[in-house]
Order: sequence, then C-alpha cells, then structure tokens
Amino acid sequence: MTGVVILDYGSGNLRSAERAVARTGVNVTVTDDLAAAEAADGLVVPGVGAYAACMAGIDELGAAPVIAARVAAGKPVLGICVGMQILFESGVEHGVETRGIGLLPGVVTKLTARRIPHMGWNTVTPADGSVLLDGAAADTRFYFVHSYAASDLALLSKAGAKVTTATHDLPFAAVVEHGSLSAAQFHPEKSADAGYALLRNWVAKL
Repeated sequence: MTGVVILDYGSGNLRSAERAVARTGVNVTVTDDLAAAEAADGLVVPGVGAYAACMAGIDELGAAPVIAARVAAGKPVLGICVGMQILFESGVEHGVETRGIGLLPGVVTKLTARRIPHMGWNTVTPADGSVLLDGAAADTRFYFVHSYAASDLALLSKAGAKVTTATHDLPFAAVVEHGSLSAAQFHPEKSADAGYALLRNWVAKL
C-alpha cells in the first residue's frame, strides 16, 4: 500500500491532516523519524503559527536536508499553510527575516489587505495544467487562515512553477506545483470535499 508520512516537527494540525490524507486510502504515519520521511512514497510538511517557530522546529529536527533531497530526487513533497511558506527562501514577520528551506524562490511577506488575517472560504484560479486542482470547478472554495503569503507570482512563474492564485484584495500564491514539490497556502484538511479532492489528486501521483 502507498505510504505517506506527515512530518512531526512540533507544528501543524497533525491529527486532522492524518485523517484527511488517510481518507484517500493510503497508509499514513505521523512521525519525526527522518528515515521514514525519506523513504515514504509521499511526505507532507504541515505548519501553523509563526514562520520562525516552524523553521526552528525544522532545524532542530534536521529535516531541511531530507526535504530538499526528496525534491532533488523527484520524490513527492506537499507543504501545507506555514509548511508551504517555509519552502521559500525566507519569511519576514514583524520586521524580522528568517531563512527558509529555499526550495521555492521568493520571500513570504505580510498580506497587503484591509482585513488581516485572511480567514475563511475563498475561491482560487487554478494554474494551467495544475495536477492538484484537476477537476475543480470555478466556484470551488478552500479554507484559508493566514496573514502572510508568497506574492511574487512572476518570480515563481519564471522559475517554471505552476502557480494557482487566490485574491484577498491582491493576488497571492494559493498553490504552487514545481516538479515533485507541491504546496497549498490553504488547509486541505479543513476544506471538506474540495480539500479531499486535492489530496486525492496528490496521492494519485505517488
């Protein structure tokens, strides 16, 4: 059976993510075992809270090289929420810039919007050829809870990534797909059937 590891580095909705991924029919393990993370058919990197705190957990576990090696080897990785954000080069919160894992180009910054955080259901504009959003209707909504995002869409596109956008006053990256690396700013595990469909699409490619 296909095996997915949800990386436990001290952050993220681990059990809700576990239940959501397991719904697709794969075997799911929540663990901080880096050997298991390296060997799994698919690796999920969750994350909630502050960028710096999530990176501190990644660094303490020594997980960044494992995540990077998986991507270099073409082995699937899915980042969720702050687990997406730390895949970028850096993040800026409260005027402090924190180094990220550096697998995606750009800096995660505070949303430019009248209302922050961006919380609730929102539609997205799928990238051409998106695997994760394959079959999603134009009015499909996903659940967001965040104040920061990657907004340099041109930089991501120039790097060859498929960028699905959402808009909260201004557009930002809602889903990024680049080789074996996928990431979602919203929470699939909180997005009901729409989130299940995204996870099912990801699992189908493992």
